[in-house]
Amino acid sequence: MDVSFERLESFIVEAKAVTYVGDGEKSPSSRPKSVDLRYAAGEFAYHDTYFGDADFVGEEVVTFRGQPVWAMNYYGRILEPALITPAEVGKILKEGLTAMYREGRFLGGFEHDTGSGVYVDTSEGDARAFGGKEWITREGVTVYQLVYHGGLIR
Repeated sequence: MDVSFERLESFIVEAKAVTYVGDGEKSPSSRPKSVDLRYAAGEFAYHDTYFGDADFVGEEVVTFRGQPVWAMNYYGRILEPALITPAEVGKILKEGLTAMYREGRFLGGFEHDTGSGVYVDTSEGDARAFGGKEWITREGVTVYQLVYHGGLIR
């Protein structure tokens, strides 16, 4: 890879902030029933594609000069549908992730109380190779959870 690791990390945060979290414009579906979000800046491009709503699975890929260099897979689901809706999960996620991205990062552990739920993220590793989990609690009950993993592609 002909780019610094720090620049790659910075692009990942930038792309995440303007696509799902920033209500970025959806791209045409790459597969039947997929939701696709894309972002490009300079020689980097980002593509997030996922399936589902209350329970969902997806993948993010970053390319540099047209070559895949980084990816992340994730699976999230509502654990307590009587206590939270998919729309509420989305709102809490966007608020919590926005606060984390403002710190210029997407890994390393984070907690943010939105007033309507507490967003928590834990992870191990760095963007080279990582795994983690995020969840939302309401009144001490975990109502949503997502697991993720990824890293550099060679």
